[in-house]
Amino acid sequence: MTCKELGGCCDKKLHADTFEEIAELSKQHGIEMFRLGDKKHLEAMKKMRKLMTTDEKMKTRLQLKKKAFDALPEVE
Repeated sequence: MTCKELGGCCDKKLHADTFEEIAELSKQHGIEMFRLGDKKHLEAMKKMRKLMTTDEKMKTRLQLKKKAFDALPEVE
């Protein structure tokens, strides 16, 4: 999946075998972009925070992203 597909703003491809792994890669990418002060990523993070204002909204968003991840074809 790309950063953009996970709610970010760039086309960086992240590869993982499980949703938990891709979530961690996405988190690390976000941390890196935060440290670099990347304005586009900071804006995407701000938008994500607005979408996940409650535990229920966060859970729903994660379920939707997991469903999208699970629907992807396996790559060898």
